[in-house]
Amino acid sequence: MRTTSKIAAVALGTTALVPFLGAGVAQAADGSTMATLRPVALNGVPANGTAMVTVTGNRINVTMAASGLLPDNPHAAHIHFGASARHECPTASDDTSGDGTLNTTEGGPAYGDIVVSLTKTGDTSPKSGLAVDRFDTAPGGKIQYERGSINVSSDVAQAIVDGKSVVVVHGVDHNNDGKYDGNTKSDLDPSLPTEATDPAICGVLAAAPAGGMDTGAGGTSDNSTGMLALGGGLLLAAAGTGTFTARKARNRA
Repeated sequence: MRTTSKIAAVALGTTALVPFLGAGVAQAADGSTMATLRPVALNGVPANGTAMVTVTGNRINVTMAASGLLPDNPHAAHIHFGASARHECPTASDDTSGDGTLNTTEGGPAYGDIVVSLTKTGDTSPKSGLAVDRFDTAPGGKIQYERGSINVSSDVAQAIVDGKSVVVVHGVDHNNDGKYDGNTKSDLDPSLPTEATDPAICGVLAAAPAGGMDTGAGGTSDNSTGMLALGGGLLLAAAGTGTFTARKARNRA
């Protein structure tokens, strides 16, 4: 089954107005962050990865690599944030239904709502949160994603720089049959099985390690870009020893 479906810098000529700028104009967020993606509690996905997000004003560049996911099936991936969330990945205690797994809604108190959809093409807003036809299908269980100049709001940009946002990759094969199926429906879209939208791996975006990223002006240095490429390559090479096999989904819902 194959599942488917924005500071401005203001220049003022009157110096008497300058003291008011700090209070009246939002400041651009700049910085580089990194997340280590690990299995979400209870969902049993033997996967891992890394994600890097560079923020320059209201634009972000995202690079992500992961392995051990359900092969050849779409994996929705997002940046999550909520002002009242815990800004972390969910734990077993978030299983409010008591069914022994975690769905996306149950993880909400930990990571918040979708603020960026990490689609390969087209819209990246929360509206594309379930546009799984535009997400990576993890050939061989591996994702290697890169997309630049994604527009985000000032609040989201600041949340990423402040370490309050979380990267989540979805898609769990609970019954190990190599596809998204089962009688339990998704809490996000009842036309989909819960396996298609349950969170698989997760990581909090925090300031990148010193020397690993160039945080000046929010840019990525040539050296850090090379390190990222190397890190992603090593991660994916290690995944090559896995024994994960799956049957390719054939139908689109």
